[in-house]
Amino acid sequence: MNNYTKADILKIAKEKEVRFVRLQFTDILGSIKNVAISVSQLEKALDNQCMFDGSSIEGFVRIEESDMKLHPDYNSFALFPWRENNSVARLICDVYKPDGTPFHGSPRQVLKNVLDEAKELGYTFNVGPECEFFLFRNDDQGKPTLQTFDDAGYFDMGPVDPGEDVRRDIVLNLEQMGFEIEASHHECARGQHEIDFKYGDALTTADRVMTFKLAVKTIAHKHGLHATFMPKPIFGIAGSGMHINISMAKDGKNVFCDESDKNGLSSTAYSFIAGIMEHIKGMTAVTNPLVNSYKRLVPEFEAPVYIAWSAQNRSPLIRVPAARGQGTRVELRSADPSANPYLALAVTIAAGLDGVKRGLVPPPAVDGNIYAMSDAQRKKHKIQMLPTSLESAIVELKKDKLICNTLGEHILEKYVEAKELEWQNYKTRISQWEIDEYLSKY
Repeated sequence: MNNYTKADILKIAKEKEVRFVRLQFTDILGSIKNVAISVSQLEKALDNQCMFDGSSIEGFVRIEESDMKLHPDYNSFALFPWRENNSVARLICDVYKPDGTPFHGSPRQVLKNVLDEAKELGYTFNVGPECEFFLFRNDDQGKPTLQTFDDAGYFDMGPVDPGEDVRRDIVLNLEQMGFEIEASHHECARGQHEIDFKYGDALTTADRVMTFKLAVKTIAHKHGLHATFMPKPIFGIAGSGMHINISMAKDGKNVFCDESDKNGLSSTAYSFIAGIMEHIKGMTAVTNPLVNSYKRLVPEFEAPVYIAWSAQNRSPLIRVPAARGQGTRVELRSADPSANPYLALAVTIAAGLDGVKRGLVPPPAVDGNIYAMSDAQRKKHKIQMLPTSLESAIVELKKDKLICNTLGEHILEKYVEAKELEWQNYKTRISQWEIDEYLSKY
């Protein structure tokens, strides 16, 4: 991780002949926004003197309270390698009110609040995401189609997987921005890909997810393709997930590990798992925020549907990968890459922490294939299901006080308002399936 000072950034900008700087932040729904400044205004920006109209950003503020300040995180300074001659750099910013207090409607601030609470308890978190995406061809007008760039499968190589050249280009660009890439490969569905970067502290990881999405889309565009993090773009094949691997430490030691336990897990790890399981229904509207998210959360397509955990298999919602010692971690498998990473990590960590603080105990692990169980067997194991639609997920969100409090009154109100409108728009639209199924028949 960088440890830049103001002087460092000004020096690098001069040496690299930077001409423009993008002051980036993320809105409530997870879209990157930015204010672009010329390098002549960089020092002013580093002194937190750049303002923007918050009333123009989805879910931020009303028109009468619109002025907002951008406070750059110096350590996020990076040059965009895909721009010629390194002429464009970026700084990820926190959003502040004119009186100098943090804006409670900023998703990045929500995550920082949760991490501050954890810090008071002596805990820190490392997070490693696994972001999947699809590559599609564009039509003659440059609009994305559903024609995949390949028909390959898991771990295939070129020429079966022509997408490997695109992945390689993405990896090289990310490495120039300071990412440590651990692996890249073709995923199970045609046109589907995954690039894994090394874990980091939770805030840095959320920043990197946003940068990752931008880089993937930008490099794909340069190759004449469209990259999408839409969870389920094609019927009948697997959708894209964003598995979240979390480890928890105190005084530099992983507190999830206990070698004397049969699963190698500590009571803290069990309580963290139990906390996520207790709050997962309320979290799902955040970790799976689109109408389309619930087309992925169906049986038989690898995405978890049932609320269970295991240290041995991949069908449950939560699994514990095999690594132990400092590598002991918990993997939440339901989240998808359309989620706002700041909010998704905030609610996941808050839920796990709640379990730790209350000493919750999870139900017994389910080590069999849950998809192969009958309804009676699942009922015997008291295995519940995730919400099956955005509508039901919003209902569960509003019932969960911990998740509501984690988001804060402002974001909760604006987020629910936006998602209820999204559901209403979806519910009243006529789909192509309905036309195909009913038009000639009735």
